[in-house]
Amino acid sequence: MDVNEPLPEFLVHLPEGVIRVAGTRVSLESVVQFFQDGSTPEEICLDYPSLDLARVYSVLAYYLTRRDSIDAYLLAQRQSAATTRQELQARHSPFLAEVRRRFTARRALPPACA
Repeated sequence: MDVNEPLPEFLVHLPEGVIRVAGTRVSLESVVQFFQDGSTPEEICLDYPSLDLARVYSVLAYYLTRRDSIDAYLLAQRQSAATTRQELQARHSPFLAEVRRRFTARRALPPACA
């Protein structure tokens, strides 16, 4: 999906690269994922009360008419999230190992006397 492509009024492209449903915190990715998992538009509305049925249908129609480009955008989003997750795990691994060590050592201590 071309980031310079204008979006319809019911979607906004945030500076960090995420596309959200305008006026909500619901991402395009969330709506599409629920749809791909078999949820109906009505069920999506139940999971996201900030969305009305007309908006969900609009988002799904937009997705279905641009499926290839939006699927490519969603894949890029997932890859970016996986890269960030790996970087965070690598960066914080020594700290987490130390916390686990301390927790294990504390659990091995006898209970405190009353």
